[in-house]
Amino acid sequence: MRPLLAKAQALSALHRHFISVAPPYLAQTSQILGLQSGTLSVAVANAAIAAKLRQLAPELVVMLQNRGCEVSGIRVKVQVSFQRSQPAAIPRKLGKTAKDALNELSQTLDDSPLKLALKKMAETKN
Repeated sequence: MRPLLAKAQALSALHRHFISVAPPYLAQTSQILGLQSGTLSVAVANAAIAAKLRQLAPELVVMLQNRGCEVSGIRVKVQVSFQRSQPAAIPRKLGKTAKDALNELSQTLDDSPLKLALKKMAETKN
């Protein structure tokens, strides 16, 4: 188990270094697959991201080397099925001021679906 744990820790450290040197839009849409013979393999979701990453690869290699990573090249793989997990959406809550404003607005409207919707929004407990 130790060799497996050591490899996982090395990949995790390499991933952190990659995230810190790559532009945020590339880092968020990329996943480190492995390091073999000095070549870093990176998976991306589409060809546009792959093209940009290939264009920046020489600069990224130098930056990774400056951080002590033993990387001599970057190989980019397009994996359409690869999707970065999206953070769970947190429902937004209306404050008292917003609820009061919605309530006031609904009172100025004639009877309509919009008026009912505004009243419902103002009455929610969230």
